[in-house]
Amino acid sequence: MTLVLDLPTADGKLSAYRLSGEPTARPTSPPVFNRIAYAAAHVVSDPLKDRAPWNSPAIDWDATMAFRHHLWSLGFKIAEAMDTAQRGMGLDWAGAQELIRRSLAEARRVPGADLACGAGTDQLLPENTSTLGEVISAYETQIGFVEAEGGRAVMMASRALAKVAKSGDDYRSVYNEILRQTQNKVVLHWLGDMFDPQLSGYWGSPVFEEALETVLAIITDNKDKIEGIKISLLDNTREIALRKRLPEGVLCFTGDDFNYAELIEGNGEKYSHALLGIFDAVAPQASKALAHLGNGQTQAFRDVIAPTVPLSRKIFEAPTQYYKAGVVFLAWLNGHQNHFTMPAGMQSARGIVHYADIFRLADQANVLDRPELATGRMKSLLQVHGL
Repeated sequence: MTLVLDLPTADGKLSAYRLSGEPTARPTSPPVFNRIAYAAAHVVSDPLKDRAPWNSPAIDWDATMAFRHHLWSLGFKIAEAMDTAQRGMGLDWAGAQELIRRSLAEARRVPGADLACGAGTDQLLPENTSTLGEVISAYETQIGFVEAEGGRAVMMASRALAKVAKSGDDYRSVYNEILRQTQNKVVLHWLGDMFDPQLSGYWGSPVFEEALETVLAIITDNKDKIEGIKISLLDNTREIALRKRLPEGVLCFTGDDFNYAELIEGNGEKYSHALLGIFDAVAPQASKALAHLGNGQTQAFRDVIAPTVPLSRKIFEAPTQYYKAGVVFLAWLNGHQNHFTMPAGMQSARGIVHYADIFRLADQANVLDRPELATGRMKSLLQVHGL
């Protein structure tokens, strides 16, 4: 059956769109990859229990855990309680603790399931933070919680540290103190200010080359405690510059939602592993592509992954920090949740033309798993907007 609907365009008009994509078949068992692939996962709000969605949003834990099973079934590790889960933009530290606790417990029941958990300092308000000691204590609390629950930590970038640090040496002293204490290897997190404007000048300098030297000094000081570093600057040349200089045994995880396909494939000598928010939205396609790459089928990898890149660039377009809305929009279209509401009302961060563009690109990338359902839901969203 041919599916057609009228979608708004940037010039303020409606244009008929005819769907042409084909749903991606699921593997019979989780595939094996030759890259480590973390999917940063979103949380599902519970609109029927929300009483204060901006301050203490209710979470639908059953739907949230079901989505983790979806990712595990496709061969992914999960990056839990990260910015894709609206950490610091709807999900506070108390909510993150519950999410981490539940996800770790769920993973123990699934053969082969794995995850790493975001640990930061978001129990601190940057404007009320004045010392490095406060930042250290906050990191100790969160990493201690993750490890006490049996998890491994992703050491998230800290808004509070960005506020109080005066130099690269301040970052080095904080990270060295925390990494000295960790029980397990951690993943460091270099999140650019396009994802979070409060992280401007992270690592002690707005100049990439200076920040890079601080990062490499921290990694060199603590290489036995670091699994790798996720870099999210939406600039493949900067990621490659970091990747070239990492010590042996320390991995580079791409967080570049614009250029992930080429960075994961690599240049024949070096490549990036992945820790990506876009994998939440395009999990079946990314899984199929990574399985091809693991089998040495490079062209097949490109054929599957390439159509997802324009979609990802649309979802992550500026203001980039609102990308979570596009990720959850696709989860709703694909039937992973029965509503399109988000913690803190984040669905309102993007407009209907943006969502229409995502719909078209998702169809063209074979991301719409159930085209009839997706079309019906898109029509209902258009009606809410008077279209």
